[in-house]
Amino acid sequence: MDTHLCDELLEEIFRRLPPPSSAAVSLVSKRWRRLLHSSTTSLSLNFPPPYNPTTITSLSTFLSHHPYLSSISLSGGGDPLLLAVADSCPNLRQLRHPSDPVSPFALYTLSASCVHLSSISVSLSRPLSFHWLPSFGSLKSLSLSFTGTSTEADNLEIEENRDAFDLELDLESLSLRGILAGDSGLSCLWRNCKNVKKLQLKSCESVGDSASFSNFLKFLNGIQELELRTCRSIVDSVLLKLAADCISLQSLLVYDGGSKEGLLRFINQSKCSLKKLDLRLPLDLDNSHLIALSENPNFKNLKTLRLESCCLVSGEGLKAVARAIGDAVEELALINCDVVEREAGLLAALGQELGKLRRLDLSHNEMMADKDLVSMVVSCDGLEEVRLRGCGRLSDAAVVAMVRSCRNLGGVDVSCCGGIGGEGVEALVVEAAAALRRVAVEESKVTGLAKMVAPKKCIHFVSSSIGFSSNFL
Repeated sequence: MDTHLCDELLEEIFRRLPPPSSAAVSLVSKRWRRLLHSSTTSLSLNFPPPYNPTTITSLSTFLSHHPYLSSISLSGGGDPLLLAVADSCPNLRQLRHPSDPVSPFALYTLSASCVHLSSISVSLSRPLSFHWLPSFGSLKSLSLSFTGTSTEADNLEIEENRDAFDLELDLESLSLRGILAGDSGLSCLWRNCKNVKKLQLKSCESVGDSASFSNFLKFLNGIQELELRTCRSIVDSVLLKLAADCISLQSLLVYDGGSKEGLLRFINQSKCSLKKLDLRLPLDLDNSHLIALSENPNFKNLKTLRLESCCLVSGEGLKAVARAIGDAVEELALINCDVVEREAGLLAALGQELGKLRRLDLSHNEMMADKDLVSMVVSCDGLEEVRLRGCGRLSDAAVVAMVRSCRNLGGVDVSCCGGIGGEGVEALVVEAAAALRRVAVEESKVTGLAKMVAPKKCIHFVSSSIGFSSNFL
């Protein structure tokens, strides 16, 4: 059979195989191993220390056998591994090397060898320098983590050179982690990234020195997506700037750090037509924010509302939002929000207002009862995705009722639900409509009948440790 299949057909077959099968394929024959390498476009490699010349040579040789590699993720190694990639992967489009810091020299070398790179994720040591950025002409997405301490001498050195280039970069997505107060050089970055539509700030106590902050505020005007994770010291100033001047913002995420007053002023004064709001603010979000959200006409087209661990929210605020914008909301997440368990009848009331709901995430509400879930899904019969991970009190009966009511279900996550067993998973698979494609659940709960029926209906079981992403359909 091997001799009857041409190289191109085998390569296409190998591309469609799940990753665990790759090791077995490479053992069949030298031809299959060669074709497997030539069909591989993505690799993830972990290199623990020590790093010696033999390791680097071996990596270069290994990579040279993958001529069409377009995406690679490296863990460890710093400059030596990055230089090996630059030497062996001319067709690279995406690079992730976020662990060990790399030098400007290595990045310059990478830019000269991998001219098609469009996405880079690396770590930089202080003092910060961005002179290498203009050399990546195809770059669209950049993710940087900053390490080390900042000294006055470092800042003076960068201060003298921060205006060395003034070239508007064509970045569309920018992610920065670990900015410290007084970090110089960032002004140059903000000034030359005016086209960025998606900005992520993680564990940042500042956006740089005073000049950087001034440029940053101007930079915000055209942002469409903003994520602030563990950035308590800058959240208020950023939100107030957005409320005053930004009308382009469509998606806002704030996790683990904010203030009640700053968030309330943003919601009351915002002029943007927000489509997605994602908040994890256990002690900084309450009903006043939700009621303000329901009263601002600029939020009438909100399609996604995600709340996680928001313990000060009550049914009053959620019902006000549902009444005001229920016709627009397509995705609702109430993750680990004890209001779901605390107020009986809340989910039923929300279900009656959210007629266009397509995605529902009620994960980690451990005490949520069957009747509460069923009362909601009966009203939201257009649901396409339901996540119930960690809802330990739910039983098989809830699963059966859900699958019978929601005939458009494409994905269900019932992992880590102690009350749901093999019978529930079996009923989910057997009684599901044709739309169902993925079920996240423990392998031990998949019965023999479920395993037999699933392939016939094109249903795939996903590891309970992985779950599935929101764009799995």
